[in-house]
Amino acid sequence: MNPDALLDDLDDLQRRAVTTPANPLRILAGAGSGKTRVLTRRIAWRVANDDADPRKVLALTFTRKAAGELRARIRTLGLRDEIAAGTFHGVAYAQIRMRWADRGVEPWQLVDRKVPLVAPLLPASARGGTAVLDVVGEIEWAAARRITPSRYVSAARRSGRRTQVAPEVVAEVFERYEVAKRKRRLVDFDDLLRGWRKALLEDDAFAAAQRWRFSHLFVDEFQDVNPLQQALLEAIAGDRPDLCVVGDPRQAIYAWNGADARFLVDFDRYWPGGASVELVDNYRSTPQVLDAAAAVLSHAQLRVASVRLRAHRPDGPPVAITPHPNDQAEATAIARAVRRRHRPGASWSRQAVLVRTNAQTALIEQALRRASVPVRVRGGSGLADQPEVRRVLDDVRRRDPSLDEVIADLDLAVRDLRQRSSDPGEASPEDVEAPTGSDDRAANLEALLRLARDYRTLMPNANGGAFVTWLSHAARTDAEGIAVDAVEIATFHAAKGLEWSVVHLAGLEDGLVPIGHAKSRPEQDEERRLFYVALTRAQDELHCTWSEERTFGARTVSRRRSPYLDEIDAAGDEPVPTPRPRRGVTGKAQVPPTPGPPGLREELRRWRSERARASRAPAYTVFNDETLDDLTSRRPTTRAELLTVRGIGPVKAARFGDDLLALIADHAEQG
Repeated sequence: MNPDALLDDLDDLQRRAVTTPANPLRILAGAGSGKTRVLTRRIAWRVANDDADPRKVLALTFTRKAAGELRARIRTLGLRDEIAAGTFHGVAYAQIRMRWADRGVEPWQLVDRKVPLVAPLLPASARGGTAVLDVVGEIEWAAARRITPSRYVSAARRSGRRTQVAPEVVAEVFERYEVAKRKRRLVDFDDLLRGWRKALLEDDAFAAAQRWRFSHLFVDEFQDVNPLQQALLEAIAGDRPDLCVVGDPRQAIYAWNGADARFLVDFDRYWPGGASVELVDNYRSTPQVLDAAAAVLSHAQLRVASVRLRAHRPDGPPVAITPHPNDQAEATAIARAVRRRHRPGASWSRQAVLVRTNAQTALIEQALRRASVPVRVRGGSGLADQPEVRRVLDDVRRRDPSLDEVIADLDLAVRDLRQRSSDPGEASPEDVEAPTGSDDRAANLEALLRLARDYRTLMPNANGGAFVTWLSHAARTDAEGIAVDAVEIATFHAAKGLEWSVVHLAGLEDGLVPIGHAKSRPEQDEERRLFYVALTRAQDELHCTWSEERTFGARTVSRRRSPYLDEIDAAGDEPVPTPRPRRGVTGKAQVPPTPGPPGLREELRRWRSERARASRAPAYTVFNDETLDDLTSRRPTTRAELLTVRGIGPVKAARFGDDLLALIADHAEQG
């Protein structure tokens, strides 16, 4: 392997990240900056320069798909199968099984579904509705944060956890769950990480062998590491860490699931002596897309100094923002827009429709299919992978009830969650922000309920087990259908790590974007980061839509457009400072342009009002009064002159330029 060949197609910052001898190393890799390329090249570079033994490299990530991509890229660099790459849980399971075999211990059985084990442990008074789902979720939340049953109550109250079951009951069930596992020789996924770490800390011989075997550690998506995974990494590395991590604090979107971006942000604190390289060159998106993303993220607290991404793509069209009277009309309009942008000979898979919640996908999927557009609903973090849905399916597998029972239970669970959300009888429809935390989960269960009813129509006498099998087969077929040319529908979370030429962002309303239950500052910042992830999936075109009315279950409520859209409107058009009067050769200040005719300003004000009404947006998001004053004074006649006006940059010049120049020209002719 020629080391220099590994650097040929890298930019200066990428080369520095690949070749620096610094260790431990943090690589801050912005969206579209080539993070996976840099990570795999660094592994290959170190091996090629005899700085790392490929048989002692461990590359960790969070999904089997990502681990497979890492292995595939490493093989193309000539390293074959010498590199160990996998998920935290997958690698931990392999090490624990090996340790059991070495010690002659009969392997414990792996529990991949908690509901069947937890459900019988609930007291009778706490059963019913979604109680078991809540308790399992709390057990997983606690495990990721290394919280024991005895510490759960205080930790839950300190974190403001809101559950159907009292914290004391959750703690009791949590303790009984741990006891039940030990008695039955069972381990869950979190036990694998805890068990590997415990062995490393308590068995010196085992620790020495493991640290020799995994001498060089590489971790992808480090912003998604949780406290338990961080503790395991520290145990593997020992007191001589050889570690390289890649991540982006701007894309930290899994705090709700236990991830803690502090391990990336405060890297020096956890890995003393560590160095950093930041990749800031974006090769994916147009400047217009990056300007919109930067505008939204500029209001979030990142807690790390970060350079704005530099675009390396030519200019593209401005970001389009379009209102619709209701969610049905919005879905129909998106389907038409998708068809209009499907060029002859081009693939459908160039386009995607992204939404905040899984419950929004069904309406859009129906509209696309009606328009004869091939559709693929991404399964990566799809409906069947949502915690509340997964737990329902686990319970159905355990009990195998009739399909009618499944439908009745789902209907009860949805109504139970709806009752726990804000009572619409105490507020006007305009004040209802949905989904809230309970409504969000209810929306997912409603989507599952619709699928169950659809399946009953096809198979009237089927049982619940057959429905689960059908659902999992459909999801598996979809996930494996990578060769299918179709428009993808995905949630913002599921879209992370992907990209499309044309992206349609739907349902951009306050209460969805940001989500209604994000109340604290950290939660609100995560919503901004999540929207940033969605925006930066677009390469060439970005289309944003929202609805004045949306139906949630049996409720139809009035909606307000997302406040993030106001920030996108202003992207790239920050007012420039008023220039000081220039002095001529005589030393006298030149006289600034005289104010234009008042009639022109009134026409501009009327035009602004019409554009604002058409966009269902405040007038200032079109232009502020200073911009109207400067337009009246300068009376530009060309696109170049328009760009000299305060508050008009390339985005608004492209969006409004023709209208403004025509209006000014018409007024000049009339004058």
